Amino acid sequence: MAQFQLADTDKVTFDRDGVIVLRGFHDPERDILPIQRAIYEIIGLVIERHGLNILRESFSPLSFDAGFTELIRINRGYGGEVYDLVKQIPAFLRLISSQHSEALFCSLRGTDLAGIGTASYGIRIDNPGEEKFRSQWHQEYLYQPQSVDGIVLWTPLVPILPETGPVMYCVGSHRDGLRKYVKDDVYSGKSGAYKISMLDEETIANQYPQSSPLTQPGDVIVMDYLTIHQSGYNRSARSRWSIQSRFFNFKDPSGMKIGWKASVTAGTEIEAIFSDYFVKGAA
Repeated sequence: MAQFQLADTDKVTFDRDGVIVLRGFHDPERDILPIQRAIYEIIGLVIERHGLNILRESFSPLSFDAGFTELIRINRGYGGEVYDLVKQIPAFLRLISSQHSEALFCSLRGTDLAGIGTASYGIRIDNPGEEKFRSQWHQEYLYQPQSVDGIVLWTPLVPILPETGPVMYCVGSHRDGLRKYVKDDVYSGKSGAYKISMLDEETIANQYPQSSPLTQPGDVIVMDYLTIHQSGYNRSARSRWSIQSRFFNFKDPSGMKIGWKASVTAGTEIEAIFSDYFVKGAA
């Protein structure tokens, strides 16, 4: 495995806050640019497949998603095609499973056996003003029950400005364990796991200092599986593209006890696994 030395101060911060921001963790030219270039090509192929007349500027790292806004304006479903296809880009798969990232996890968790959960990674596309698929306050462990000893790596593919909607997290919230959740009418307009909400989520979130770091492609936000966080509100004119990957510790007793279950998106019945943490009725 590649050697990775995490600064002592970063380890202390992560243990205390449940989050660290590593600037320039990925090389923009070597790691990020090939993904951006492939996304540009895929958008063009989807446009071509549907015979659409969408003019696009030439590729650049700052405009790799040229034509996407026009594409989803014509048909939102075309954006779904792009969403599914970009997860199959080899450069993306190399990045999420890189020795560099694995070594980071092992350094943080003091283990020599890391795992990447089934369906635990992807490229998010958060469109301006679109609430249906925005991720509200939650803890990753509920949706990724591989082991409580896990981390999320969040990497932007576009510069994250205040209007783009940076990730929001509650500093130190991981120290208070897994919270109670409810599946009710609060988020009835959402789909799948987005219908699940943390019980009294705003009250709980407001108990902690909150942070929303601005990041650039190549930066990584590293979060503990129990850190309370949510997607920011994209109020810009452009989609927010970001990479999420997750590592877990095979040797953690909690994961072993439940059998290192796959992500909720892979069909895992999290309400059965975490029955003690689900409350019936309205939040």
